[in-house]
Amino acid sequence: MKIVIAGALGHIGSRVLRDLPAFFPGAEFILIDNMMTQRYCSLFNLPKDASYRFIEEDILDLDLIKIIKKANVCFQLAAITNAAGSFEMKEKVEFNNFNTTKLIAEACAITDAPLIHLSSTSVYGTQKNIVDEFCGKEELMPQSPYAETKLNEENYLKELGKNKNLRFVTLRFGTICGISPGMRFHTAVNKFCWQAILGQPLTVWRTALHQKRPYLALDDAIDVFSFIIKNNIFDRQVYNVLSDNLTVNDIINLIAKHIEDIKIEYVDTEIMNQLSYEVSRKRIEGKGFVFNGSIEKSISNTINILKKVEKNDKKEKIIYEKRI
Repeated sequence: MKIVIAGALGHIGSRVLRDLPAFFPGAEFILIDNMMTQRYCSLFNLPKDASYRFIEEDILDLDLIKIIKKANVCFQLAAITNAAGSFEMKEKVEFNNFNTTKLIAEACAITDAPLIHLSSTSVYGTQKNIVDEFCGKEELMPQSPYAETKLNEENYLKELGKNKNLRFVTLRFGTICGISPGMRFHTAVNKFCWQAILGQPLTVWRTALHQKRPYLALDDAIDVFSFIIKNNIFDRQVYNVLSDNLTVNDIINLIAKHIEDIKIEYVDTEIMNQLSYEVSRKRIEGKGFVFNGSIEKSISNTINILKKVEKNDKKEKIIYEKRI
């Protein structure tokens, strides 16, 4: 089995290339990453029950048809992913992310390779309490250049599906949390864990404390990838994928189970004007997928790798040295 992963060394990709061999033993992995984020550790200690070929290059400069030819599945995980930061580099995000997806999708259409395309639940910007994949255009109001580009990618893939027979599935992921060799710390859960461990105030968007948003445990993300491949769900449809809808306050309370004396600092951001809403996951569940991941467990695992715990008979003593 040949599996191509674009953006292979990132938060999600670095777990995909490690966990999928358990589902598909003996698979050949073609890993593509431009190393912009220098996540070298994502290539350390790879599983022995798979073969790997790493291509250090930008997607925009590759002969993708040659690389993707005869692939059983192609993952499009390559993107500049910081939604809040995308305002400061709007043109770069739009150009890079859209054209990367465009070229990969076109190569998949030509080679008849099925494509797993990652989108985001941040394409929603709604006043409804709950939103699903069947919502109208008025519920799709992306609040950042990153999210707007994701929606443009979705629409482009739909056209390729109609006109070029591209087989694909689009997965609108909630905010990722959970550990991986290439994990990032600019999204809400991981950022809060990092700040709490350092004794820093948690920087919360001023209006966001009690707003609900969708979150996705990385364990569920890996499971849904395997589920899609095994069940050949490349039906040109969009599926929401999330472990739970939680408020920022819920997230903080889960962190507070492990870290004492958490402080909050309210900050302004250009995307803090969304109202509270929940995202439905019933469509992917209707296909038979079962969510087993836990946001609480993901938070616990993240905190545990960021701190050193010395146990004795009576209590746990946290040892952490903060250097300035």
